[in-house]
Amino acid sequence: MMWALIFGGIAVAGVIMLVMYGIWLWHKASDLMFELQRLGVQAEELSTLLEQIEFDRLERPEAYHG
Repeated sequence: MMWALIFGGIAVAGVIMLVMYGIWLWHKASDLMFELQRLGVQAEELSTLLEQIEFDRLERPEAYHG
């Protein structure tokens, strides 16, 4: 009967570890989603800033043959 308690304890410990791992993984996924959203906002800001840059069209010299 002692072996049943030992295996039962191991099973309960395993379930507790799985639950804790699931919670940890959920927190990591939540952090990743937050960072991806922040990256999207920064990409939009960068796009807006790049649209504001005005490039003067440079004329090629006549002697340029490249």
